[in-house]
Amino acid sequence: MKQTLVPGQLTLAQLRQLWTGERVQVVLDAACRAGIRASAALVKGATEGEAPVYGVNTGFGKLASTRIARKDLAVLQLKLLRSHAVGVGTPMSERVVRLILLLKATSLARGYSGVREEVVDALLGLHNAGLTPVIPCQGSVGASGDLAPLAHLCLPLIGEGEVFYKGERMAADEGLRRAGLQAITLGAKEGLALINGTQVSTALAIDALLATDRLFEAAVIAGALTLDAARGSDGPFDARIHAVRGQPGQIDCAAAYRALAVGSAIRKSHLENDDRVQDPYCLRCQPQVMGACLDQMRYAARVLVIEANAVTDNPLVFDGLMVSGGNFHAEPVALVADALAVAIAEIGAIAERRIAMLVDTVVSRLPPFLTPDPGLNSGFMIVHVTAAALASENKSLAHPASVDSLPTSANQEDHVSMATFAARRLAQMLSNSGHVVAIELLAAAQGIEFLRPLASSPALEGVLRLVRSVSPAMMEDRSLARDMEAVHHLVASGDIARALDAEMPELHALRLANLPAGTAALA
Repeated sequence: MKQTLVPGQLTLAQLRQLWTGERVQVVLDAACRAGIRASAALVKGATEGEAPVYGVNTGFGKLASTRIARKDLAVLQLKLLRSHAVGVGTPMSERVVRLILLLKATSLARGYSGVREEVVDALLGLHNAGLTPVIPCQGSVGASGDLAPLAHLCLPLIGEGEVFYKGERMAADEGLRRAGLQAITLGAKEGLALINGTQVSTALAIDALLATDRLFEAAVIAGALTLDAARGSDGPFDARIHAVRGQPGQIDCAAAYRALAVGSAIRKSHLENDDRVQDPYCLRCQPQVMGACLDQMRYAARVLVIEANAVTDNPLVFDGLMVSGGNFHAEPVALVADALAVAIAEIGAIAERRIAMLVDTVVSRLPPFLTPDPGLNSGFMIVHVTAAALASENKSLAHPASVDSLPTSANQEDHVSMATFAARRLAQMLSNSGHVVAIELLAAAQGIEFLRPLASSPALEGVLRLVRSVSPAMMEDRSLARDMEAVHHLVASGDIARALDAEMPELHALRLANLPAGTAALA
């Protein structure tokens, strides 16, 4: 399968397709090549002049005032990659690294960075050959670019560093040989252009954003199932309530909850003679809480689509001149990663409250801890404790990373974004909230067992069948650890939403829209 990438015009739909792991061969739109050649020619001209040009014939960071001899310009770029490849920690996932390769290549291909076509083609060559550079996950402060991780990304271009190839970790030169690729020699500014930029932070944030999309959909479905298990009211989802407030995410979420409840015999059974006036907030305020999270996700998507298309190295080539600036500062990514962190934490937090409500017989009017023989059996007592532990952990992880800054490069780089960590920590938060939602699905399914033979809505019965395919009802205590992992896989893979018995436009409306590309995403 082949896909053409237009630099500056990547869409969320394209990013999603590339993210799913399908082996896609990518090619650049031919129209971008003239711009690449023109900017590379300008840099070549700068190497022949006497004027100092940052990163071309000078040192880097605090050493920007140090002039480099013409004979050493190529060596300067080589040493830059080597000296900056000092990351630590476990390797980033191959899924994320593939995104980084593509974002870096398309950014350089916009023709403002002064690199040769050969460099852009070499990045795409790694992707298309299935060679994934090994990038340690720690070591970037998200300003002056993601220097250390991008240096690790680009070392294999010159035959150094390490790669994963066909499931095996190996030296980059060996990987290039097996894949039939050749190392390249860097020219002036090319090392700087390769490691200067926000592509690592952005790819990590996009990875989290797309995973949050799946988590969110599963959480809405789990909440609707819990509403039925607790025999809650669907009155709070009345469209008129949400229309008068006007928050778009809230309006869309309420519509999804209404659609998920259609046809429920459980709901019909307690329309009369139910003495409960109002449900707890974890049921009643689902559209308000989840809708606010959805609005944050949509905001993050708009920012990240723009950043995915951005040129973020320095200096840049404009109208025959090289201009220094600061597009490498990843503050936009840091702020939306922090916004996503809060949304992910809240998705898990309200799900944990619904689990607590289900195991509390006073509120849910289900057997204590969802077991028919409480006392002899503990039922879902400690399963809820696990959910509480995960939700609490997310509260610490949700602390904003962007408010921190630690000066680097002898105080030349005196304010940094911490975007890389801001985005990287989202993976653990997603795992935590994903497990909480999985536990809620198990608890809600268990609650429904006590209401049989009444059925939930046709849509939700499809989800119940999927849950029961990996986890039978628990009428006597057993370890639910494997069941929880199995349902978590259904949440993380997106299978929960696919299990609905009917197509549901109201639920599809919650999925992150395929935003217009580039800066048009703000329109």
